[in-house]
Amino acid sequence: MAKIIDGKEVSAQVKEQVKEEAAQLKAATGLQVGLAVVIVGNNPASRVYVNNKKKACEAVGFQSFEYALDEGTTQEELLELVEVLNENPQVNGILVQLPLPKQIDEKAIINAISPDKDVDAFHPSNVGRIMIGSYAFLPCTPAGVMELIASTGVSVSGKNCVVIGRSNIVGKPMAMLLLHQNGTVTICHSRTQNLKEICAQADILVAAVGKANFVTADMVKEGAVVIDVGMNRLDNGKLCGDVDFAAVEPKAGYITPVPGGVGPMTIAMLMRNTLTAAKQQNGLA
Repeated sequence: MAKIIDGKEVSAQVKEQVKEEAAQLKAATGLQVGLAVVIVGNNPASRVYVNNKKKACEAVGFQSFEYALDEGTTQEELLELVEVLNENPQVNGILVQLPLPKQIDEKAIINAISPDKDVDAFHPSNVGRIMIGSYAFLPCTPAGVMELIASTGVSVSGKNCVVIGRSNIVGKPMAMLLLHQNGTVTICHSRTQNLKEICAQADILVAAVGKANFVTADMVKEGAVVIDVGMNRLDNGKLCGDVDFAAVEPKAGYITPVPGGVGPMTIAMLMRNTLTAAKQQNGLA
């Protein structure tokens, strides 16, 4: 029977550490860390995420700046706002909530955010830094996954690591972070042949494919660390991950639940990135 990796507990530890450091920073220098979050339109899921980020800022003692823009906002208007935030010294981190309405080119917006304030780590220069291992910020979800793996006490070094999914936000950076810790990494995707056999050799298996209950027990090695990045809603309204939890849990060594696994970590790591940004911008890192 697997040990459950409690994302709520690990994320609470990260946020507590960030809160203490932010308080020390303010006491020593008067600097209050600030995060600006921009949301365009009325996507309900995006609204939930933005509200959660605002709550997290309050919890760790950050200033929170929210910009809720109309669905019909033009790309030019959004670019102008990003430029204003780039220039504002009170804003240490800028996050534009994705997805954006179809009239706005997401790539153009990401490229416009100052790399020093890009706390999502989506800007091409930050992506390049992750590739060479010389980075200040990590994409929040992969960084959170690494914290969860570390919390098990299992070392990545020398392990067979399999990542299912090759997105720019999770799959690709996830593979790089495992590689930086000397894991032997295989990335699997929709065209991968012998997927079941490859996954069944993984000491550490990260599922980020976006398909409910995709990973079954016969794809999991006995005693493996199984990290479920997926967040899917079933027809009955229940949330589930990419891993068939009930089937895999008896076989795995460690496993994350959904919800309560990777999800809480994403926002905790965003808080850490924003603190890092504030320190760097003020010559304190």
